Amino acid sequence: MTSAQAGFLASIFLNTVERENGTTLRVLKAVPAGKGRYRPDPISRTALDLSWHIAHSDVWFLDGFLSGNFDMEDDTMPADIAEGPDVVSWYEDAFPRSFETVRKLSPDAWARELDFFGIYKLPSVMYLQFMLLHTVHHRGQLCAYLRSMGSKVPNIYGGSFDEPMGEPAES
Repeated sequence: MTSAQAGFLASIFLNTVERENGTTLRVLKAVPAGKGRYRPDPISRTALDLSWHIAHSDVWFLDGFLSGNFDMEDDTMPADIAEGPDVVSWYEDAFPRSFETVRKLSPDAWARELDFFGIYKLPSVMYLQFMLLHTVHHRGQLCAYLRSMGSKVPNIYGGSFDEPMGEPAES
């Protein structure tokens, strides 16, 4: 992939990542305080664990673009994160900080091949798509928990029963 091609794809994917960040925040904010231990099945992650996974993974991907390396780091939830609102607060701080720096990467950086644990070796721009799909997948899982936890499902790609078509509600 040429730098020009990678730069073009990055401009498209980065705008999508930025837009999806707002949706991710709405879903994370829908997790009610005091319901973090909820899980629909004993083998499922808890709502808090799933929320942390979504938030942490988004920032992990961004930091991987910046370092040029996807290292498996310790993804243990910090001890000061005890409820869904704590995850939201962490994500609202960490995501924009990393994203603004990622947005400044050069087309050459986006064309550079990155190894993903020996499974993939792709131009780094292609991992933006992988990041998006990963987030959408787990965000969907978390949305399936919301009503059972007594919360409302936000408008994501169209209206939900709780937020009909139109502009998403402000959080």
